[in-house]
This record gives sequence, structure tokens and C-alpha cells, in this order.
Amino acid sequence: MNSHPTFALADLPDGEAALVHDLSLDTHVAEHLMNLGFIPGVEIMPARSAPGGDPRVYRVDGCEVAVRREVSRKISVRRHKAAK
Repeated sequence: MNSHPTFALADLPDGEAALVHDLSLDTHVAEHLMNLGFIPGVEIMPARSAPGGDPRVYRVDGCEVAVRREVSRKISVRRHKAAK
């Protein structure tokens, strides 16, 4: 099975989409984000950042959600499979 490596959401470059892989957060924070659409397998993309870069706004499941860098470091994502 060819799997793509995961990396922190905080490291996702502007304009690039990825898939949510895992949320390594306290249960209540993870549940809150999942209610906002941060569900494994869902596409996520950086939309914009506040001055200074924190928080950063992400587009996920048709919504825009601001997430602080300390939280986005604990959300792992993976790139889409390369198109053939």
C-alpha cells in the first residue's frame, strides 16, 4: 500500500490543499473541531492569515475556520494522491 506521509497542518503551504489525517488534541478540542468539519479524509486548504500569521484561516467542509498555530501543529494532514 502506497501511503503519503503526514505533516502538521501548520506546515501546509498557502494555496495547497490536503486531507485531514488525525487530530492529536484533547478530546473536547478535537470534538469541537470535528463539529466544524475537521474530519479525517476531508479536504482542507489555507485561506488567509491574521497579521503576524496567527491565527490562520482554513477552508474546510464549505466553511472558513480560524485556528491558532499551536492547535494546527497538532492536526496532521496528508497530500492528495498524485493524479495520473
